[in-house]
Amino acid sequence: MPDPAYFVGETRTQLISFIMKSKYIPYSLLLLSATGLIACEDHRDSPNAPFPERIEFVAERQYPEGIAYSSQLAKFLVTSIPLGKIGTVATDGRYQDLLTDPGFIAGIGMKVAGDRVFVCNSDQGRSVRSTPATTRQLAELLVFNLNTRQLERRTDLDALLPEAEPNFANDVTLAPDGTAYVTDSFSPVIYKVTPNGAPSILLRDNVRFASMTFGLNGIVYHPNNFLIVANTGQGKLFKVDLANGNAVSEIIVANTSPVANSLPGDGLTLFNNDLYVVTGGNRVAQVRTADNWQTASVVKYDASGYVGATTSVAVNAQVYTLNARIGQTGNDQNFSIQRFR
Repeated sequence: MPDPAYFVGETRTQLISFIMKSKYIPYSLLLLSATGLIACEDHRDSPNAPFPERIEFVAERQYPEGIAYSSQLAKFLVTSIPLGKIGTVATDGRYQDLLTDPGFIAGIGMKVAGDRVFVCNSDQGRSVRSTPATTRQLAELLVFNLNTRQLERRTDLDALLPEAEPNFANDVTLAPDGTAYVTDSFSPVIYKVTPNGAPSILLRDNVRFASMTFGLNGIVYHPNNFLIVANTGQGKLFKVDLANGNAVSEIIVANTSPVANSLPGDGLTLFNNDLYVVTGGNRVAQVRTADNWQTASVVKYDASGYVGATTSVAVNAQVYTLNARIGQTGNDQNFSIQRFR
């Protein structure tokens, strides 16, 4: 979900091919129950109320793209683009490193389900672990265990596409049965990973999922058995009906500004039947529907307190957005988490 401005100076059109792509590497993983996922994803009910409106934290060069919340740890979790790790942020702003792995290059979108963390592992060439072989080619879904702090499973997604096509696993969402769905920002596909780790391409759409810059980005699973995905470059939201052959339809969004019917989305969070869309890096749109997401309308923009914002998480009956300072490629260490107002 990084804003393309974060990667100024990269040659976007250069495609780096692999001689060989790594295959799916199985790790032991217990099947997640539907009940556990419904109760745990995004951790909307936390025992730690009240949370502050804004949480400032210090983490050198973190540039944290993804955010989640763990009720088990009673802390937020944040990823890191340049450092390939996941850290925790307490409500008082204390940051601590939590998870990493030698093959963890850049942490992007992330979800927590019980004692497991699902995180997208990608590489746009800005990580301390970037290599020519992985830059614009790596797309993996990693699963870490919060109890052992170990990597349980690594699922290779880029191997599902021809080697000449670029890859960037961006965001992940979880269905109640444990199935994970992952967007690719450089190739017009949504990946599907079964609860036991078997990957496949759920859907490819060379028109609606494509973009000359940054394509598919945020993704959420809706309880009515469909997905909502954002195409940043096109400024559109799409609905993928899982119960109807994965049929794709554009969600026409009214009351957008400054451009009519355009909402370039980054992170998506579904909360209390509304969709919260991080857009432009500097505001969050609250979007509402009256027809099961055939159409929708922006009912409110919160445009104060956001700096290089990327993704949000619903916790403690509120929506909290990560200020990742995406677009600032220096040595920043001050980041924050902002409550939607």
